[in-house]
Amino acid sequence: MDNSSFNKADELGRRQFMVNAARSYLGVSLAPMLGAGLTGAAFGQKHVGGAKAEHVIFLNMGGGMSHLDTFDTKPGNKEIQGPVESIDTSGDFQISQYLPESAKIGNKMCVINSMTSKQGAHSQGQYLLHRSYSPRGTIVHPAIGAWVVRQKGRKNTTLPGFVTANTNPAVSSPGFFGAEFGGVPLGRPDEGLKNSTRAGSVSEEDFKKRLAIADALNKTFEESYQTPAVKAYDSLYEEAVKLMKSKDLEAFDINKEPASVQNSYGKDRFGQGCLLARRLVEAGVRFVEVSHGGWDTHYDNFTNVENRAKTLDQAFSTLVTDLEKRGLLESTLVVVATEFGRTPRIVEEHNSGRDHHPACFSAVMAGGGIAGGQKYGESDKNGARVAKDAVSIQDFNATIGHALGIDHAQVVSSPSGRPFRLGGAEAELGNPITSIFG
Repeated sequence: MDNSSFNKADELGRRQFMVNAARSYLGVSLAPMLGAGLTGAAFGQKHVGGAKAEHVIFLNMGGGMSHLDTFDTKPGNKEIQGPVESIDTSGDFQISQYLPESAKIGNKMCVINSMTSKQGAHSQGQYLLHRSYSPRGTIVHPAIGAWVVRQKGRKNTTLPGFVTANTNPAVSSPGFFGAEFGGVPLGRPDEGLKNSTRAGSVSEEDFKKRLAIADALNKTFEESYQTPAVKAYDSLYEEAVKLMKSKDLEAFDINKEPASVQNSYGKDRFGQGCLLARRLVEAGVRFVEVSHGGWDTHYDNFTNVENRAKTLDQAFSTLVTDLEKRGLLESTLVVVATEFGRTPRIVEEHNSGRDHHPACFSAVMAGGGIAGGQKYGESDKNGARVAKDAVSIQDFNATIGHALGIDHAQVVSSPSGRPFRLGGAEAELGNPITSIFG
C-alpha cells in the first residue's frame, strides 16, 4: 500500500483494525481510547475574556422536545396548551407542571424561549445542533465536543477529554479534526469503560513484552507512512496503558457512589448518565454528552411528554444541585438542548400529537457563569414564531464557546484548506448571548 492509498483508507476501518489487533494481541480492548484526544494542549486558541466554565455537560433531548409542554407554556391558551398547567419557579418565569423539581432550581437556570432552526428533520437537525453546520456530502464537520477539546485541551491528561453516553456514536465524531479529538462513546453508563483492564489470561510480564513489540512495529510503520493520521495513533498504546493503571479510571464506575446518590438521579439510563457526567467532570473531563431520546411525539404527545419530562426533571435538577453542592456548578456549564420543538397545533387525529416545529423552541443553560433565574427571548402568544431575541443554533453554540473562553469566530482550516468556525459558516456566524452571563 502506498502513502496515497493509506490516506484514502476509511477512518473507521483503520480504527477497527487497531481495536482488533489490540484485543487479540495485548489482551485488552483499546477501543475506549481511539479518539480520546491524545493531546493535552490547546491548538493556537485565542481566548476571550470573562470565561468561568471549564467543563460542559450537554443533555441532548433527541427527537424534538415540545417547548410548549416543558419550558415555554402558554397559560390560559387552552387551544394551544391542552391539559398542561403552568407552575411558578424560583426564577422569574413559569414552566410546565411536568417539571416540578426543575422549578425549584429555576434560580440557577436561564431558559431560552427563542431558539430557531432551519432544519426540520431529525438527522439534519441533530447534525446542525452538534456542529453548527448543515450536513454536506463532501465533509464531516467536527462535533462541538471535539471543538472544545481541540481549543481548550484536556484538563486531565489521563482521561479522555470528550465522552458521550446513551448517544449515537456519530455525535462524538471529530470530523476533519482527526481521531485524537474524537469522543469516547459509551453504551450503558452503569457498565463503565468496558475492556479497559488487562485480561487475566495475559500476565504482566507478557503484557510488557507485547507492548515492546507493538512499539517497535509502530515505529517501523510510522517511518514508512509519515502522515498525520498515523502520527495521531503513535501514542495510542502509551495512552491506553496509562489510563489502565490510573486510579482516574474509577471515575467511570458509578457503582462507587452510595445507593442513595444513584437513586437520587433516577435508576434509568439517563439519570445514571447524568451521575456519570458529574463524576467525569469532577475528574477533569472537558465535555460530556448524555442523551435522553423519545421526544418525537407525533402521537399521544401529552402522555409521552409527561413520561419523558419526569425522567429529565429528576436527573437534571439533581445534577445541578449536586454540582453546586460540590462547588462545581460555577465551572460547569449544563445545557439542555434539542433539535427543534413541536407544533402549537394539537393533532387530534393522532391522539393529541404534535409535529416537528423548527421555527421556535426552547433550550436551557445553567452554571458556567450563567446568571440564573432568568428567561431570554420570547415566542409569540401561540409559541409558533420567535417574537423577541431570536437565537439560532449557531448563536447557541457560540454561547457555549463564550462560557468556556473559546473564540467562536476563530478560523480552523480543514485538511483541504477550507475555513471553519465553532460558531458556523461566515454567512451564518453565530453571536454569543453575552447578556445572560453574570
